[in-house]
Amino acid sequence: MNENHTCHRGKTAVLYFLLSLMIIGLGGRLFYLMIFRSEYYSAKAEDLHLRERSIKAARGRILDRNGQVLADNRTVCTISVIYSQVTDREETIQVLSRELGLEEGEVRRKVEKRSSREVIASNVEKETGDQIRGFHLDGVKVDEDYKRYYPYDSLASQVLGFTGGDNQGIIGLEVKYEEYLKGENGTIFTLTDAAGVELENGKEERLEPTAGRDLILSLDVNIQQYAQQLAYQTMEKKNAKGVSIIVMNPQNGEILAMVNAPEFDLNDPFTLDQNLVSESARQKAAKEEASGMEKQERRNRMWRNSCVSDTYEPGSTFKIITAAAGLESGVVTLEDRFSCPGYRIVEDRKIRCHKTGGHGGETFLQGMMNSCNPVLIDVGQRLGVENYCRYFDQFGLRGKTGIDIPGEAATIMHDPKNMGPVELATVSFGQSFQITPVQLVATVSSIINGGRRVTPHFALEAQSRDKTWTKKFSWPLGEQILSEETSETMRYILEMVVAEGSGKNAAVEGYRIGGKTATSEKLPRSLKKYISSFIGFAPADDPQVIALITIDEPEGIYYGGTIAAPVIGDLFRNILPILGIQETQI
Repeated sequence: MNENHTCHRGKTAVLYFLLSLMIIGLGGRLFYLMIFRSEYYSAKAEDLHLRERSIKAARGRILDRNGQVLADNRTVCTISVIYSQVTDREETIQVLSRELGLEEGEVRRKVEKRSSREVIASNVEKETGDQIRGFHLDGVKVDEDYKRYYPYDSLASQVLGFTGGDNQGIIGLEVKYEEYLKGENGTIFTLTDAAGVELENGKEERLEPTAGRDLILSLDVNIQQYAQQLAYQTMEKKNAKGVSIIVMNPQNGEILAMVNAPEFDLNDPFTLDQNLVSESARQKAAKEEASGMEKQERRNRMWRNSCVSDTYEPGSTFKIITAAAGLESGVVTLEDRFSCPGYRIVEDRKIRCHKTGGHGGETFLQGMMNSCNPVLIDVGQRLGVENYCRYFDQFGLRGKTGIDIPGEAATIMHDPKNMGPVELATVSFGQSFQITPVQLVATVSSIINGGRRVTPHFALEAQSRDKTWTKKFSWPLGEQILSEETSETMRYILEMVVAEGSGKNAAVEGYRIGGKTATSEKLPRSLKKYISSFIGFAPADDPQVIALITIDEPEGIYYGGTIAAPVIGDLFRNILPILGIQETQI
């Protein structure tokens, strides 16, 4: 019995000892937490009672070179509810559904959802938000936000691009320069009790947002508007599928206008088939809708910048490149004589000139003025595949221009190993390969500006609204791609094309204009669909502006010299005074 009693007392002592150790351990742990970890757990406790709501930053504006606002912000509101703070759910549901024009069931689901914060509606007009705020509904938050607004609607739509519901750029310059435009959001902090209800006398703290930077472009609103007007007029008159116009400074690559008609409304970018002025375009849109073509695929095409993202066979405008290569290499001079019987036989192919009966005997200068295919074929053959491809690369044609807009396409060109005399012949007058319109403008600019490669671009600088911070974008001239002497000769040739040759419909009284016409047949050739174009510049002796128009699938007369050249002539007639280019004194 004594043994049992002794054993019992021993077990009790051990138990007391263990309990003591536990108490000491807990006490030590509590002491540690209270003294050494107090700040950490105080912060954690505060976080449990802290609610935060985002304050959207104002997105930077986009302005043209003269300070005209192309993209701005409108104040809108985000309406949300905090479940634990709503005191009268039925009144809240009725007011929000009525004022916001939403289904009662949709609002009820959100108001009755147990969550820390539930957004009822965003991008609500400020007037409506102010009305809801005036009801003083417990748990209903009306936070001011920003929605992108484009004052000129469809002007330069594929260039500027637009933003999504989160105010982030989706296409165009809006997405390219997102890092400068987006700004940094702020935050509102409020304290709540354990039930999540805001403390009546709780202090509200704000971390203010930082607005995005303004982006200043090389675009000129006046030139863009007039170019767009001409594009629509041409598209309607010729029942064309589309019309593109690029206007640029050939000395530095600053783009003054870029039109891709039909454009779309930047304030309503998801509505399909906008601004279809030609009957053929409307019929095509109707067929696509009837066939059930995916809406997003159609939107992507509507948003597509064809000047930058689409390639085409340039046709005779590319004779500028062949002529420059021929003159630079010394295989041809202005006085060299050629004969044009209306075609040229290359291996087993009979390649025709646009003049069926031929031009007869002519100099190289006359061949360019006449846009004679056989003459340019002969120049290409004199150069040979290796030399021609070397100049193609030297002129920067095989890659991309580096324009500051997403989605630029590269040139589609024969592999030199697979080029024979026939391929060389067709390339020499602008067929059997494809480039983008912006690549053609950049290359011709380099040929006429003294021989320096330029990078087409829109962005000039980014700056804060108060102008205390500024970043100027640098677009230095590239390599010397040909001699100043050849450049001067090319300016003379192209001035003669307009003065006395195939481009005479682009002539503007009082100004020296240079340029080149083109009419290229689309693939497959059997469809007999064409792209008519003209590229021109002024003044011819000291180019300050260059412009390219492409008319896609015109109906009726489709020759570039007849329908495209007059449009550029009209454009120059109206914009040269805007640019401060004086008439030539005779």
